[in-house]
Amino acid sequence: MKSFFKRYIGSLYFTPRLYMAFIVCIALFVLRFFFIWLADIPYGAVIALVLLLVYDYAMLYGRQKGIVAVRTMADRLSNGDNNNIRIDVESYYPFYTNLEIVDEIPHQFQKRDVSFTLVLPPGEKKVLQYLLRPVKRGSYEFGVINMYATTRLGIFSRKYVAGVPQEVPVYPSYLQLRKYQLMAISNRLSEIGVKKVRRMGHSMEFEQIKEYVVGDDYRTLNWKATARKGALMVNTFADEKSQQLYCVIDKSRVMKMPFEELSLLDYAINTSLVLSNVALMKQDKAGLLTFSEKISSFLPAEKKALQMQSILETLYNQKTRYLESDYERLYIFIRRKITQRSLVVLFTNFESLSGMRRQLPYLKKIAGNHLLITVFFENTELTKFIDKPSANLEEVFSKTIAENFSYEKKQIVKELNQNGILTILTAPKNLTINALNKYLEIKARGLL
Repeated sequence: MKSFFKRYIGSLYFTPRLYMAFIVCIALFVLRFFFIWLADIPYGAVIALVLLLVYDYAMLYGRQKGIVAVRTMADRLSNGDNNNIRIDVESYYPFYTNLEIVDEIPHQFQKRDVSFTLVLPPGEKKVLQYLLRPVKRGSYEFGVINMYATTRLGIFSRKYVAGVPQEVPVYPSYLQLRKYQLMAISNRLSEIGVKKVRRMGHSMEFEQIKEYVVGDDYRTLNWKATARKGALMVNTFADEKSQQLYCVIDKSRVMKMPFEELSLLDYAINTSLVLSNVALMKQDKAGLLTFSEKISSFLPAEKKALQMQSILETLYNQKTRYLESDYERLYIFIRRKITQRSLVVLFTNFESLSGMRRQLPYLKKIAGNHLLITVFFENTELTKFIDKPSANLEEVFSKTIAENFSYEKKQIVKELNQNGILTILTAPKNLTINALNKYLEIKARGLL
């Protein structure tokens, strides 16, 4: 009895057309008191309405399975990217059906307007697509797909529920990772802003002697081998391999600041993923270290097959902490655990010169053993405010303070460079491009 009620009564909804029809019938009965000539017309209207109600109900409930839908998406979503969600809808009704489809998306998106209206021809399928851009990592839960079907009469609406609640994890930006990976494989990184850096000299790793072919650098001719062979022979060199790259991510409160809804920590995480992947493609070893007031995660640099998966899983679980970072602890840990000279890319954010100077002694010690790049961020909202014309005296004072903050960032860069520490000061959206450029420049110039 309960299933019968749920199937044939619980899924039934009244539409505005039905209420309008009731109002018309009531109005006819009221008018009949004033206009005798209406006679039996109100009764005829009620009988016609009842017949239409029966007909419309029979059309909607004449089939047990009238509308079906399936949601399709990736097993995991990419943080900070537009992820494609697809809904396949199919009608088993023998007539044109008006549909309203509402998808229950995760509460993290704070959206209630993911709905579609369409007319589905008899026995046909349609594909609906929309994009979702998550800005936080973690577990997201999709609900069911609610569908409301009506006939052309539109008196009743029948509700269909498709699918089951589905939990999907949101990982660091693997879509961005794939994009840069494909570009790197096809040597098209310059198309997305990665600069080509002229190589200064050769690496010291000798590979082989081979016969000269047109296009080889004549400066690499091996005259002894040429004399013995009786043909031009050249030395070939390979890039030095197995250099170590460590992405070190600060998780303290300074990385909580959001830009375009994504926190600085997530920008750093997405860039670390891309940078580690490119390093592995260049036959280098990639490692990871996260810290705040204590060391959170450490992944030794390797170039094994599953290293990228380990990095991805480690980055997925990182969360901002609200205490100040302990750079002394960081230096001691790096000194003890990273014994081979490595490229250390430190993602942090210095908002003031005094804040940087408190950490400078430890940064100098790290730079004494490794090649250190300190990455921190421009305040793009501050830049927009500075570029906007001042409308009154109050805005002039505010702009002066903002320019002082902006100038202080440049002073931080200057002082770090004077102490032998490489720097990247970048807008958050350009972080990946600028970090890749710096890494490829270091590789090309053999600075490590």
